[in-house]
Amino acid sequence: ESAKFIADQGREGNAIGGLAVGEPTEKMYEMIEVVNDILPKDRPRYLMGVGTPANLLEGIERGVDMFDCVMPTRLARHGCAFTNFGTINLKNSKYKQDNRPIDETMAENYTTQFSRAYLRHLVVANEMLACTLLSIHNICYFQELMAKARNHIEQGDFEEWKAAEIYRMSQPQD
Repeated sequence: ESAKFIADQGREGNAIGGLAVGEPTEKMYEMIEVVNDILPKDRPRYLMGVGTPANLLEGIERGVDMFDCVMPTRLARHGCAFTNFGTINLKNSKYKQDNRPIDETMAENYTTQFSRAYLRHLVVANEMLACTLLSIHNICYFQELMAKARNHIEQGDFEEWKAAEIYRMSQPQD
């Protein structure tokens, strides 16, 4: 009823909210499908507060155009970095001597010049620079992920790429 009411308002775009507040992920995806079947297809659809990489890709597949979430910066403040191979927690001692960048496969950004060991040092020393650099990194990761999604939509192979991407994200880290 709410989606029908919103659709009838004729706005330039429509927001979908109230999801990702504790229900199972599959229920959230089901509700996105229900709502997106009702909202106008010729207007942008904005999913509020949903933000894991897998959630974004699943949302795109279901017709969502825009997202926002504090997850990239919140996790950065806790020493976590998103990578093309899953999320890493730089508080872990295994990164103490790791001289690789956070993610060697990402395009160059402010964080590619710093080693995991250095970033870990900043995290465990509670240096604010860690939060800044990891926030920048995580936002760059999300921008690259969305650019890849757009590219695969244009190529017509989004569903296959998405499935492979989500599988890769779920694999254990080094």
